[in-house]
Amino acid sequence: MSEIKRETSRTGVTLATREWLPAGKPTAGVLIVHGLAEHSGRYDHVAEALTARGYAVHAYDQRGHGESGGDRMHVDGWDVLLDDVEDRLSAMTFEVEAPSILYGHSFGGLVALDYCLTRSEVLPDLLVLSAPGIKSTIAKWKQVLAPILAKVAPRAAIPLDFDGEHLSRDPSVGEAYLNDPLVELKASARFGAEGLQAQNRVGERMDSLSIRTLVIAGGNDEIVPPHSSHSLGEVPGVDRKLYPNLRHEIHNEPEGPEVVSAIADWIDAQL
Repeated sequence: MSEIKRETSRTGVTLATREWLPAGKPTAGVLIVHGLAEHSGRYDHVAEALTARGYAVHAYDQRGHGESGGDRMHVDGWDVLLDDVEDRLSAMTFEVEAPSILYGHSFGGLVALDYCLTRSEVLPDLLVLSAPGIKSTIAKWKQVLAPILAKVAPRAAIPLDFDGEHLSRDPSVGEAYLNDPLVELKASARFGAEGLQAQNRVGERMDSLSIRTLVIAGGNDEIVPPHSSHSLGEVPGVDRKLYPNLRHEIHNEPEGPEVVSAIADWIDAQL
């Protein structure tokens, strides 16, 4: 497990960061943006596999997640999440001095894609999206209610309906997730409403994506159904690979090592 460092964000919130380095000079830097309710410590095995391929890997706990500061699973505005991506990406690019890859999983994929579509100052050379949560799967009435509740009770805690069995066919993955004290299975109404707005924004703008992108999806993903990234896969410059029998956390499936190796193969082919 990588040692945790503390970095102060633009708003003064402390972010827990991690770094994994290869044996020699890095051929690229990969910034991992984790999913909803989890934390970057769950990507240690992914980072180790990528460093074995010669990449430097950076990750951080998004604000309100894991060991980072901030109100648990709450933001007053979405832009602070994009600011954090920009600052961590900028820091990694400065330190590594090699091509940069932004790697987002699930909710982190939504944040990463929205960042690449709305920001222009610091952009990655490549984008990897794993089961990106770019389309809402919640009931329509909840989508209507969310912005209303966000105005009248923005900090109201909404339980997240996550089933550990939906993460991976390996039952130990779900068990570890549900027993992880750093996993927070509630989100504020404002957080949810901001996420829905980001999904709508990404849907409207995805055709303008100009960064070479790899999208991977599990065919048996019940959290982010694979069809939700189909339209993204049709954007020029986007490669999409579907793993038919895999669930939501593709990197935590029994085939996870092969998936991460395939990601590295794709990165190498682009560099």
